[in-house]
Amino acid sequence: QVQLVESGGGLVQAGGSLRLSCAASGRTFSRCAMGWFRQAPGKEREFVAAISWTGGSTYYADSVKGRFTISRDNGKSTGNLQMNSLKPEDTAVYYCAADFRGIERVKSGNGDYWGQGTQVTVSS
Repeated sequence: QVQLVESGGGLVQAGGSLRLSCAASGRTFSRCAMGWFRQAPGKEREFVAAISWTGGSTYYADSVKGRFTISRDNGKSTGNLQMNSLKPEDTAVYYCAADFRGIERVKSGNGDYWGQGTQVTVSS
């Protein structure tokens, strides 16, 4: 089992930045691919970004490319999502996800492990 806890959400004005963190415990997180998803009110959960267990491969949704950066620190068992140039449409609950079966599994939204989410609100 891997337990994931997100932090770093909050209220920010449009154009601002936030850095989300995902702290992992349990089985060896360093062997998990991980990613971030978000769900806005009344909408389905959507993929945001993903990173391989080595950190060598990253993927982004088109809506966040060039603004968000995913990273990880396997020594600290954490994953991060740096969000810059935030827009009101980025408002959502952000979840981190992880899976030992690789990045495609995470990207599909079918990862085995999920956090409880952290709220990000971007005001206009």
